[in-house]
Amino acid sequence: MTNPPSSPLASFRVRVTKDHLVFSAAHFITIGDWCERLHGHNWRVAAEVAGPLDQNHFVVDFIALRDELQTLVDGLDHSLLVPLRHPEIRVQAGEKEVEIRFQERRWIIPADECRLLPIAQTTAELLADYLARKLCEQMGAALKGLTSLQVEVEENFGQWAICQLPLAGAVPESAD
Repeated sequence: MTNPPSSPLASFRVRVTKDHLVFSAAHFITIGDWCERLHGHNWRVAAEVAGPLDQNHFVVDFIALRDELQTLVDGLDHSLLVPLRHPEIRVQAGEKEVEIRFQERRWIIPADECRLLPIAQTTAELLADYLARKLCEQMGAALKGLTSLQVEVEENFGQWAICQLPLAGAVPESAD
């Protein structure tokens, strides 16, 4: 395949957002001493990768990016998102149930309905960061030589949180 070379000033990005890149999940966040009630969202997710074109004139394979993101989204669907790194939320995970405590509040949830996440809060911002890091882990070599990965999480219609990770140089830390 011979194409004229792209402009040295050109930059390339691949973006994946689909109607099925959605997960329904409950969560709560704390603000100081105040704790939200458990509530849920239909979270939408999108991902974008930037970098030079490879020998096939791709930044990254759309299908591989979509499928890896779908795997992550499916893993969060129909669950309670529980932060494990919050300084005041105590989580006791048993074989059959998870006990969650914040100050005087206490929840006991079936273990298979919880997703215990290595984050401090289940905000859209930290979920975007978590998903970006997990996507880096899952895609591994497919992201080699690329410059950035951006993951967007929409909590409510029109309310997006965005995490952009640089890919060149240092590899982002593991999400776990």
